[in-house]
Amino acid sequence: MRTIGFLGGYDKIDLILYIARILTLAQKKVLIIDASINQRAKYIVPSISPTKTYVTEFEGIDVAVGFDNIDGIKKYLGVEDKRLEYDIALLDIDSYEAFVNFNAIENYRNLFVTGFDLYSLKKGIEIISGFNTSVKLTKILFSKDMDDDENAYLDYLTSGYNVSWDENTFNFPIELGNYAVSVENQIVSRIKIKGLSSTYKDELQFLIETVFNEYVTSRDISKIIKNLEREA
Repeated sequence: MRTIGFLGGYDKIDLILYIARILTLAQKKVLIIDASINQRAKYIVPSISPTKTYVTEFEGIDVAVGFDNIDGIKKYLGVEDKRLEYDIALLDIDSYEAFVNFNAIENYRNLFVTGFDLYSLKKGIEIISGFNTSVKLTKILFSKDMDDDENAYLDYLTSGYNVSWDENTFNFPIELGNYAVSVENQIVSRIKIKGLSSTYKDELQFLIETVFNEYVTSRDISKIIKNLEREA
């Protein structure tokens, strides 16, 4: 199982769900682990009988909520002495404690997701400040303007910490239409991308092509996205 961490205080569950949906349609078995403090997945991912800790299925994706570590998920699934039978696990992490508990330092890749509001920046840097050894991160930036000054500002804020930035940076637009798609998805309990801006979809495809290229081809990603765009 390949684990990918999504670190930061920015609300990233929608992005994780879009990625997981596309990977699932590429015939990959995907687990989302919401290890965040607020556990937003608990409120937007439908579940028949949610408890303190549970794993539920949503659009072909398994979603784990409320667990402190991987061993807790294994115990819940009754596979304590075995490996989890998933191709990919996507971890939503918004604290250094969760980073440690889920041994995220060993993730295949860790992505740092942030907007440029003070909460997102300070919460994200709070995680980074706990690193006692250099950790390589890839930037996912949500911004209205998406200019180089914001990227440079993030470099400045994190210059004194044990972090090295990957050469790739993914820039997602903050747009009202994309937010409306998120709200509609929650209302109808679906993961639809119809209505997302072309800029958002292009960057989503670029991210999946870059991070998950061993699992799905660019051609298949394009085909899946086009099919999803046709969904009512």
